[in-house]
Amino acid sequence: MRFPEALVPLREPRFAWYFAARLVSTAGSTMAPIALAFAVLHISDSASALGLVLAARTVPMVVFLLVGGVVADRFPRAAVMRTTSLLSALTQGAVAYLVISERADIWMLVVLSAANGTVSAFTMPAMEGLIPQLAPRSHLQQANALLSFSRAALTVLGPTVAALLVASVGSGWALAFDAATWLASALLLTRLRLPARSRAVTSPGMLRELREGWGFFATTRWLWVVVAGFAALNMIHSGAWFTLAPALARDTFGVRGWGYVLSAESVGLLVMTVIMMRVRLRRPLLAGMLGMATFGIPLLVLGLDPEVVPLVLGAFVAGAGVEVFNIGWSVSLQENVEEQMLSRVYSYDALGSMVAVPVGQVLFGPLGEAFGYRDVLVASAVVYVAVVLLVLSSRSVRNLRRAPVPALTG
Repeated sequence: MRFPEALVPLREPRFAWYFAARLVSTAGSTMAPIALAFAVLHISDSASALGLVLAARTVPMVVFLLVGGVVADRFPRAAVMRTTSLLSALTQGAVAYLVISERADIWMLVVLSAANGTVSAFTMPAMEGLIPQLAPRSHLQQANALLSFSRAALTVLGPTVAALLVASVGSGWALAFDAATWLASALLLTRLRLPARSRAVTSPGMLRELREGWGFFATTRWLWVVVAGFAALNMIHSGAWFTLAPALARDTFGVRGWGYVLSAESVGLLVMTVIMMRVRLRRPLLAGMLGMATFGIPLLVLGLDPEVVPLVLGAFVAGAGVEVFNIGWSVSLQENVEEQMLSRVYSYDALGSMVAVPVGQVLFGPLGEAFGYRDVLVASAVVYVAVVLLVLSSRSVRNLRRAPVPALTG
């Protein structure tokens, strides 16, 4: 595939406006996690407190994901995204104000994180379901790669910039920037015009729509096997990487060093995204799960030798591997699930993948304090790779192939 062909989706105005909106919102979102993490650690010097705030966002997101999937399949997805972008701007703006004014307390961040998580439950299914409406089937991999490219390019600098802001003027300003980008994204999405989607005159009702989505999910083996595996992988990722790691980093190589590690992970994502623009995946889930196994590297390094240089290298490799899965998974869903059901299936995917995330966020802090952060991280790396291999033991995952590219007609 030639590089200009990788940019074909941007020639479609609808995809271009959507791409611009995602680009702007991602610019702030790449800074928000590290800013929020160190804002919490500034208020309460405890990894357990950080886990509580993170779980407060995740729990309502998991609870409302299925409702979000039905809403995104029933109503115009662009309108859903405009509304949720405005609400994300409001919740993040409130957090930023409290942190900047030094009025924030843990319970306030818990409440606002819960509100933001609820909004995200409606945002994510709409985003996933919208892409096949914006890009032709033959260019879905390029469209997903372009979106990943924008995210990875911004996250190269985002964590480092956020870390510098935390160290200089404080976490609140990075969170305020995130709020502003959500507002700008909502304005850009007003330019997105899509034809009405065909639906039955009489709605079958939310419960029936949920049953339809579940029926497809439960009978598609590769789908539920990967999701089940990611329930464990995401629990480890959220608990080890996002809860224990920032606390360990602060006490060893520092906040700025952790920003460099996260930026290195994003560089790996960026490099692999460029490759995925030109190389067509033939077995997207086999390649993707092998890529996920590489995330055990930085977890192991962090536990054995928490130094910046080896961590940067490990994070780079892991970022590249994770991006193979991200693109392979998106394409697998978009090619094998009907557009009218895509948001609901995605909501079951996200629910199953994230259901154990709050467990990791709440559990790993006490585990680290009881057994030592580094020992828990080493054990996490071993279990992480073992779960990946277990998922790959399913033939349906290993053998899933890309849909054939439609032939051009004159």
